[in-house]
Amino acid sequence: MTDVIIVGGGLAGLVAANEAASRGRQVLLLDQEGEQSLGGQAFWSLGGLFMVDTPEQRRMGIKDSPDLAMADWIGSAQFDRPEDANPRKVAEGYLEFCSGEMRTWLQDIGMRWFPIVGWAERGGEMAHGHGNSVPRFHITWGTGPGVVAPFERLVREHVSGGRVELAFRHKVADLIVENGVVKGVRGHVLSDDAAERGRSTSREVVGDFEHRAEAVVITSGGIGGDHDMVRRYWPEDRLGKVPQRMVAGVPDYVDGQMQRVAEGAGAGIINADRMWHYTEGLANWDPIWPNHGIRILPGPSSMWFDALGDRMEAPYLPGFDSLGTLKRILSTGHEHSWFILTQKIIEKEFALSGSEQNPDLTSGKWSEVLKRRVMNKGAPGPVEAFKEHGEDFVVANSLEELVAGMNKVTPDVPVTLEKIRSQIEARDAQIDNEYCKDAQVTAIRGARSYRGDRLIRTAKPHRILDQANGPLIAVRLNILTRKSLGGLHTDVTGQVLRPDGRAFEGLFAAGEVAGFGGGGYHGYNALEGTFLGGCIFSGRAAGRSV
Repeated sequence: MTDVIIVGGGLAGLVAANEAASRGRQVLLLDQEGEQSLGGQAFWSLGGLFMVDTPEQRRMGIKDSPDLAMADWIGSAQFDRPEDANPRKVAEGYLEFCSGEMRTWLQDIGMRWFPIVGWAERGGEMAHGHGNSVPRFHITWGTGPGVVAPFERLVREHVSGGRVELAFRHKVADLIVENGVVKGVRGHVLSDDAAERGRSTSREVVGDFEHRAEAVVITSGGIGGDHDMVRRYWPEDRLGKVPQRMVAGVPDYVDGQMQRVAEGAGAGIINADRMWHYTEGLANWDPIWPNHGIRILPGPSSMWFDALGDRMEAPYLPGFDSLGTLKRILSTGHEHSWFILTQKIIEKEFALSGSEQNPDLTSGKWSEVLKRRVMNKGAPGPVEAFKEHGEDFVVANSLEELVAGMNKVTPDVPVTLEKIRSQIEARDAQIDNEYCKDAQVTAIRGARSYRGDRLIRTAKPHRILDQANGPLIAVRLNILTRKSLGGLHTDVTGQVLRPDGRAFEGLFAAGEVAGFGGGGYHGYNALEGTFLGGCIFSGRAAGRSV
């Protein structure tokens, strides 16, 4: 018998374990993967955190405030269901946290941030609608591993002190419920597997276990690795016809099984139809997990065409409205789209999501950043590798050659040369003046008014078809699964609720399995940097409650 059992060794689980152990609680942390995977999905992330009115923002000339952040969040979340009461309360608590003690608290345990704040998910419609009004995406030095490291260090200190026990390759299959109260967990011990972090591991059962505790905290992540489950919950009325082909932005162990276990035991799940997937996915030429996809973090300059060769209209521009763009792409009856750009654009604007795709930032060393992003000619090494080896890339010296290459990649949905040419020429004609009617060119110039974008993220406006800016590059973009925005229904403390709203005694949840808090604190849309932030905030709340 222990005080607290935590199911899942990702970021939320580590935060919860540290908080509970710091209060003197005896903690048993279980995970179905091996010790090499401690930290879960957070390890693979770019390490971005949504924070408000920070020194980093002020140094970049950004005027932010809690009121503006709240307005952006509510405009994006669009809470409209009775069951959104708790998610909204969690969102309000998170905004207070990330506008107040979050940065100092994280800094005190060793975290630091890249000085240029990123401007993600810009929205692009009305001021009261979806999107970030200002840059708020703070990239942690060390990226995802840099977010995980301080919490792993704290947990291992508790292990040394006898407050935390780690049990890997333990797959929970059932919750022990007695008289309506969760009293523990039971499940299977899996065979040891030394597979590299992220790779598929054996599900061979070599034993069983049963552990009891005063409280159980589920921090097992979302459903993005199980595409059948994603399709089951896919909201066709909001996002369009469910895609049959997607690339996987998360390892296959992100399977949502603990949601099903908890639901079967009597827990309530809300907002399962709310999800967050990306439209800029690449098939990884050097995969780690099955069907491994990598997201392009786009700057604003690439021309975006749907599968039929029609240019995407505002606000469906690179980096503006993820889910709106997803629906727009699927409206064609196809599941892919195209970027067309130049060598100058790829050198300045292309970044790939993930710690392993950004070795300079992951190193946390200024010397590496300067060497790779300032002194080095060409695009960053990982981007150039995709350009050379990726099945989604076409590189050509002429538009004729480019379109022919695109049609080799998607022979079932060819695009026509003249249709593509006429749209690019019309856009190019808008470059010569500081004023124009092209919404994307206007957005590019607006982006360059922000010092951070001008320095590292937005190319100087130029003609796509000018050979001096070449070669031309086309990139097929795939839908990439990523995050669950709904999940186990909790209150602000992390207490799991039953379908009728009553507390499910003894059971708590945090992180993505709880929709990052409350059962969906994002509502319908995320503002980015809020996935890791939600794991930290909800994990802290649960750990302080058990």
